[in-house]
Amino acid sequence: MALTIGQRAPQFSLPDTTKAIRSLSEFAGKKVVLLFYPAAFSGVCDKEMCSFRDSMAVYNNIGAQVIGISVDGPWANKAFAEKYNLMFPLLSDYNREAVKQYGVAFNDFGGLKGYTASNRAVFVVDPQGIVTYAWIAEKPGMEPPYEEVKKAVEKS
Repeated sequence: MALTIGQRAPQFSLPDTTKAIRSLSEFAGKKVVLLFYPAAFSGVCDKEMCSFRDSMAVYNNIGAQVIGISVDGPWANKAFAEKYNLMFPLLSDYNREAVKQYGVAFNDFGGLKGYTASNRAVFVVDPQGIVTYAWIAEKPGMEPPYEEVKKAVEKS
């Protein structure tokens, strides 16, 4: 079941593109935008992450930390970040723990039986660790409502 507004955001500890472990708790006291994405180097994911990259000044000005999470390995995420100059953390949920905790696991992704990826989803977590916004794509090919996300972060 997907996480809903008003719930405490589940904690996670996942490797970033350098394999350093990053945890949600390290961002306590900040607004956090969690971007779950299905796969690096896929058309919609590329566009989504670049859209957030291009809006980083807005998120920085309102004191928000953007974090991308996928089931891709740290090496794929590193290449993805380098290709698109993504200056926010990309975390590897290769054990699929966070996608399950947040209720965004997408089973049999891409028609591959047994392959679980992340559905596309955005969660805004307030400085106290409470989810104040949740958007989960009806299907992974949908992009998030970017302006709605920005407004939700501003309100948090």
